[in-house]
Amino acid sequence: MKAQLRALIDQGLSALRTAGTLPAELALPDYVIERPKERAHGDFSTNVAMLLAKPARSNPRALAQQLVEALPASDAIAKVEIAGPGFINFHLSAAAWQNQVRLIHAAGARYGHNDSGGGTTVGVEYVSANPTGPLHVGHGRAGAIGDCIARVLAANGWTVKREFYYNDAGVQIENLARSVQARAKGYKPGDPQWPAEAYNGDYIQDVADACLRGERVEVDGQVVTGTADVEDLDAIRRFAVAWLRREQNADLQAFGVQFDVYFLESSLYADGKVEATVRRLIENGYTYEEGGALWLRTTAFGDDKDRVMRKSDGTYTYFVPDVAYHLSKWERGYQRAITELGADHHGSLARVRAGLQALRCGIPQGYPDYVLHQMVTVMRGGEEVKLSKRAGSYLTLRDLIDEVGRDATRWFLIARKPDSQLVFDIDLARSQSNDNPVYYVQYAHARICSLLRQASEKGLAFDATAGLAALDRLDDAPAQALMRELARFPDVVEAAGATLEPHLIAQYLRELAQAFHGWYHASPVLVDDAALRNARLALATATRQVLANGLDLLGVSAPERM
Repeated sequence: MKAQLRALIDQGLSALRTAGTLPAELALPDYVIERPKERAHGDFSTNVAMLLAKPARSNPRALAQQLVEALPASDAIAKVEIAGPGFINFHLSAAAWQNQVRLIHAAGARYGHNDSGGGTTVGVEYVSANPTGPLHVGHGRAGAIGDCIARVLAANGWTVKREFYYNDAGVQIENLARSVQARAKGYKPGDPQWPAEAYNGDYIQDVADACLRGERVEVDGQVVTGTADVEDLDAIRRFAVAWLRREQNADLQAFGVQFDVYFLESSLYADGKVEATVRRLIENGYTYEEGGALWLRTTAFGDDKDRVMRKSDGTYTYFVPDVAYHLSKWERGYQRAITELGADHHGSLARVRAGLQALRCGIPQGYPDYVLHQMVTVMRGGEEVKLSKRAGSYLTLRDLIDEVGRDATRWFLIARKPDSQLVFDIDLARSQSNDNPVYYVQYAHARICSLLRQASEKGLAFDATAGLAALDRLDDAPAQALMRELARFPDVVEAAGATLEPHLIAQYLRELAQAFHGWYHASPVLVDDAALRNARLALATATRQVLANGLDLLGVSAPERM
């Protein structure tokens, strides 16, 4: 609808130029067409007259009136009004909304998709958990957000590459290796020999037992075999990382999250990319030595203070490999990069971006984009759930999936804006009631499928062509409200992609389900009047299509029976 209105407005502006009302050389402004906050103000509104008034040396309301008079006739517009300082408000006709139903039937699974991304390659990195233990609920939120962002960007015409970055180097991996080694030697948490920084979960014993048995673990086409030599720390380290990577991959598969690329932090060191990045920064003159450490002048790029790159002991601080890693994304053709992280990583954003700018290799400012998510609090029976026997100190993602199912887990972890705190109510997620949003939306889809089955059982064949031809019979308020909701879907998909906020899809689906349930209760579908019945089934099946399309963007199933 926005595209149709923009075409009409542009034609009207062209007519004003021809008439001399607007100077021929006047450039058109980047005006907006949006939905007014109040329904009484119309279906869409534009600010084009207010933007043009000053350069055209005209009164905004007068120019708005001239533009309205110059608009081509259209069956899609029932009424046009001028409001306030010069807003032009459009009230669409019933025929316009009915035509949206036809468009949905024609587009099918592609309805809501657009080409705004122009095929540009974007790398979306998410989850990226250290391979030191089972995935926790926070990782689940990262996975849901990142996966949905990737889906929404693909729907907006981007070429999406999904990437998981394994932090398989550093102190935490060393602690993992020593934890497994201690278990392999027969020690347990609380023993005098137990390492102070060890991981205490029962899964460490599982890793140690598998290693001692000589178990073979295959990850990414490589096989790692366990060792019974409890003194071979390197072998234990390799096995522990592979074993936990396999476990994490299984959890993500159960969660419906997949990746195109698995990138190992260790490869940055093995391939010399970290050293090469540091040399380039030194050559570009953005480093200096002080106190035996190598510093990066991140203040030259907006950071609040310079940052240490290489400590006096010769080891690199954690943001240095991050700079090398994001450089590799650019070199691999990611014209845009999006990194989804927990909010506790906020401090590293400015220094990574500063490091990339200091490389002077053409990377645009603001690369990469960051999406930060806040913590998740899980509740059951009004009390917070924190612990998992297997993990020891936190609730695992698999625990949550096992308890409430994949669909509810994904929905609840995506349902709020990423930078907001999230309370996951297990009791609500398991309930089969209208208060449970995922149940409410999925039930709308299943109810439509049930309608079609009932029609078939009664020998009432659905003639879609006849139904689409008779949509003018759907002139009641609930049907019109449902059609308006259906027509909003492309705008919501575009907005979710532009803002990287897939929770907008979840919010929309709940509103669409509400509009459908309201129409369903007000409008009997399987009536004797064949034309009316087919028209209502055409609207119902269009709704089913949009529900399925939206649920797919969230990675949530669209069940036919519930």
